[in-house]
Amino acid sequence: MENRPQFAVVPSGPLGDFVRQVTSAINENSSEELVLPQVASFMKTLVQNDDWLSEEFCKPHPEYYQQYLLYADPDDRFSVVSFVWGPGQATPIHDHTVWGVIGMLRGSEYAQAYDVALDGMQPKPKGETHQLQPGDVECVSPTLGDVHKVWNAFNDRVSVSVHAYGANIGKVSRHVYPADGAAPKTFISGYSNVN
Repeated sequence: MENRPQFAVVPSGPLGDFVRQVTSAINENSSEELVLPQVASFMKTLVQNDDWLSEEFCKPHPEYYQQYLLYADPDDRFSVVSFVWGPGQATPIHDHTVWGVIGMLRGSEYAQAYDVALDGMQPKPKGETHQLQPGDVECVSPTLGDVHKVWNAFNDRVSVSVHAYGANIGKVSRHVYPADGAAPKTFISGYSNVN
């Protein structure tokens, strides 16, 4: 990833504080059990205010949600991204394969968890659809539940969430689970702002 060095520099302001906190937590003990609640707490603080994210990382695309890399740990231990949802945009049913913390910054999104069989076929909704509002935080991981679908709660405006993952998520091999029961498909998401 030739542009990666620019995203390995610790930013300033609230995002920089968050990156330093997560780095320190991972340096102390990288186990998911200990790190995940700490990152969730740091994320809660980060998304309490919507005055720090540069507009370049909030631009929607008319057809597809955008995933902008904000920071990538030099050793790929974690990454921070903004997700920008145009009106009515949604993900397919997908997994992450690593821990993740989602913080709602602007607008709102719905999330629906899924169970999948061992062969990955026939994903089934798990529990109720829930809505994230600004300031809300949610965690995902292979141990907590890792398969979900997410979509913008609004059909007439943009929503933005901030995600931290326990790897450089744009480089992780993951899976999409077709709702029609077809075999899962492997994908690597990359980033909207990194070639």
